[in-house]
Amino acid sequence: MTIQVGDTLPETKFKIMTADGPAERSSAELFGGRTVVLFAVPGAFTPTCHNNHLPGFLEQADTILSKGVDEIAVVSVNDVFVMSAWAKATGAADKITFLADGSADFAKAIGLDLDATGAGLGIRSKRYAMIVKDGKVTALNIEDMPGKAEISGAAGILAAL
Repeated sequence: MTIQVGDTLPETKFKIMTADGPAERSSAELFGGRTVVLFAVPGAFTPTCHNNHLPGFLEQADTILSKGVDEIAVVSVNDVFVMSAWAKATGAADKITFLADGSADFAKAIGLDLDATGAGLGIRSKRYAMIVKDGKVTALNIEDMPGKAEISGAAGILAAL
């Protein structure tokens, strides 16, 4: 079942890169008692994700945070090392938290996994953006095609804040 506005996100663990190496961050730590903008991409460094989706959130990060958002995070079905390299390559590490969902556990748990095996990518995440307040989804914009970053972009989230 696909997550809906009003639902509470399930407990899961993400991998993040720290100064000491890979670490885990739970959904309770990330979302509990906070307002978080979470957006998902099918793959780090892939054309739409790298050239269209992430840059909008990076450019609008200060504006989004000024609306009472505690954190902006991006999640992808990539390993923590790829996500760390993507953070460095984009210069976004200081403004956006990069979450690795390497086995698609989170994507599957919220019903937003995408079977991209036909394109050689395996199981990935659908492209979406959501606003989460204290663990509950208050806005959710899911793209109908993975190659589009329109309603799930920064402008769509800003309109919902």
